[in-house]
Amino acid sequence: MNVQAHEQLKGAIWEIANRLRGPYRPPQYRLVMLPMVVLRRLDCVVEERKQYVLAEYERLKHQNHDTDTLVKLLGRAADPKRQQALYNISPYTFDKLLGDPENIAPNLVAYINGFSPIARDIFEQFGFTEQIEKLDSSNRLFTIVKEMAALDLHPDRIDSLQMGYLFEHLVMRFNEQANEEAGDHFTPREVIRLMANLVYTGEQDVYTPGIYRTIYDPACGTGGMLSESEKFIYGQNEDANLALFGQEYNPESWAICCADMLIKDEETSNIVLGDTLGDGKTKDGFEGQQFHYMLANPPFGVEWKDQKSGVEREHKTNGFNGRFGAGLPPINDGSLLFLQHMISKMHAAPKDGGEGSRIAVVFNGSPLFSGDAGSGPSNIRRWIIENDWLDAIVALPDQLFYNTGIYTYIWLVSNRKPEERRGQVQLIDGTRFFQRMKKSLNNKRHEIGDDQIDDLTRIYGRYQDGETADVVIGGETENRVVSRIFKNHEFGFLKVTVERPLRMNFEATPERIARLDDQTAFANLAQSKKRKDKDAAAREIAAGKALQAAIRALLAGLAANGRYMDRAAFEHDLKQAAQQPDVKLAAPLKKAIFNALGERDPDAEICYDGKGRPEPDSELRDTENIPLPRNTTLPLPMSFGPDKPNDELVEAFRDDIDAYMAREVLPHVPDAWVDYDKTKIGYEIPINRHFYVYRPPRAVDEIEADIASLEREITSLLKDLSV
Repeated sequence: MNVQAHEQLKGAIWEIANRLRGPYRPPQYRLVMLPMVVLRRLDCVVEERKQYVLAEYERLKHQNHDTDTLVKLLGRAADPKRQQALYNISPYTFDKLLGDPENIAPNLVAYINGFSPIARDIFEQFGFTEQIEKLDSSNRLFTIVKEMAALDLHPDRIDSLQMGYLFEHLVMRFNEQANEEAGDHFTPREVIRLMANLVYTGEQDVYTPGIYRTIYDPACGTGGMLSESEKFIYGQNEDANLALFGQEYNPESWAICCADMLIKDEETSNIVLGDTLGDGKTKDGFEGQQFHYMLANPPFGVEWKDQKSGVEREHKTNGFNGRFGAGLPPINDGSLLFLQHMISKMHAAPKDGGEGSRIAVVFNGSPLFSGDAGSGPSNIRRWIIENDWLDAIVALPDQLFYNTGIYTYIWLVSNRKPEERRGQVQLIDGTRFFQRMKKSLNNKRHEIGDDQIDDLTRIYGRYQDGETADVVIGGETENRVVSRIFKNHEFGFLKVTVERPLRMNFEATPERIARLDDQTAFANLAQSKKRKDKDAAAREIAAGKALQAAIRALLAGLAANGRYMDRAAFEHDLKQAAQQPDVKLAAPLKKAIFNALGERDPDAEICYDGKGRPEPDSELRDTENIPLPRNTTLPLPMSFGPDKPNDELVEAFRDDIDAYMAREVLPHVPDAWVDYDKTKIGYEIPINRHFYVYRPPRAVDEIEADIASLEREITSLLKDLSV
């Protein structure tokens, strides 16, 4: 590839884009220039055999061919070497459009409508007709078409590979200009290159001449993951046979991706327009299909309310036979839905007679730890880790993306780990592997250079626990641990509910008796639901008030007994006092009295229920997270979900829980016990904790010296202002 010519071409296109200033702001240039570049390239591709195609069309259109057959015949007539039909049956070219300036707008629309169906679909999703009208009304259309016509994008001058690079650059450049929304559909190229380097590390088969491999992105955006993967593999194996697949819900992004595929003569039907999760109108475009490699950057922290009904139905109806059997994440972040979707498309593992698959996906920090034990996110992590699919997680620097400065993480997931990685997960701290950009792009101030991509790839490939590297922190170079390796079970824990007995004293003081009015069961005595019969309602209310007065009177009679330190004794006396014909204490009223007259007291006797068991005090209830024992064998034989029985869980870990309680809890609170029915298992990946390095605070004298220096500086500035 002629690098100099390539750079000149990029510069020329940007100069044309600048002619849009006025009617368009720079972030809007892409609305015109991306479809215009595609159109000019297609114009150059079809120009040479245009007359032959027109003649063939005239011959074929009277033969009553169906649409598909006509498309194939015209595509073959246009270029028998191309796999994707690309032709134009209108009388126009860019040069002929310039010959009729007065009618350039309708003629340009007619020209676009003359293309083969996939090209027409691309321009329709671009919404280019609206831009043609706007360009024409602002007197820019003729100028832009004329300038574009001067660019030679013919395949003899710009081959498919170079055109792909050019288009990728334009997508990146225009998305950078629109950086307030770029993160929704554009991933920085260095992040994609790192993902490709990681996911294909150790993949010897993919470099075998003639090998067939499929690559899939369920949130493909403009196709960066797919094209970068293709570029990476072809760079080392020109004879590979790759098939690219993707799905995208944004029409413009889909059009950009399909245009790139069409320009490179790749299968455009493999790029599906629609919602991967399913929004009721569109659905997974590749149901039942599996892929060898999957890469994705799902939207960060995006709600999945539009997909909620379909996702929940699939989760409940299909379970693990569907895509979302392990659980559902919070409605405000659907990232883990995409990962489950990708896992459902893995080939069977080698141990099951399949080829297996590898996945690389970018997440924010939430999927690492969100959700309590037994919740959807925790169960999804548990499902992945216990099945030994989680291979590695790489923590990336902050400020890498255009619309957010948060830290992000690459998850590597595979059902064909090499022997040395089985049963383990590698965590890599790549947060210091970046260089500052000379010019920031909205929130993007950092980028990962080629050397740093190589470093992180080598760290992953070497797979060493405790590997260190020199990194820059606060302007100083430090040697830090950047790789840690953990057993799968080390991310799991038992969440145990620890109860303590309820202890209460009871006393019939006026203040406590007055609290009865705040108890619903007692207050409802003086109310009636007989709204239509006012006399009956009045009688009912009067009777209720009489009962309230009687209850207050009998409680006042217990005041002389002083403070009860045992609820059983208080209940006995209350029962004796209530043996009056006009007083009947139903269970709700007794509970109201206990609540009003009782107060928690650590010195009181334990309260017992009707079966003689200590009642737990909800205010003293606590939980303990107990790490899974080292001898834990995964996967554990338990059902998923908060509503599933945990008998097997308790049976498997009863001794470990009891040992933990005896060691850590009972020495401090000897009356505590475990409610085994509430025991749950959880998984979280606290990657930042594992790489945390304690930095002692500065000495007090040093801080005081800084404060004194600042005070002197402020005093000096104030003196200058007063002069």
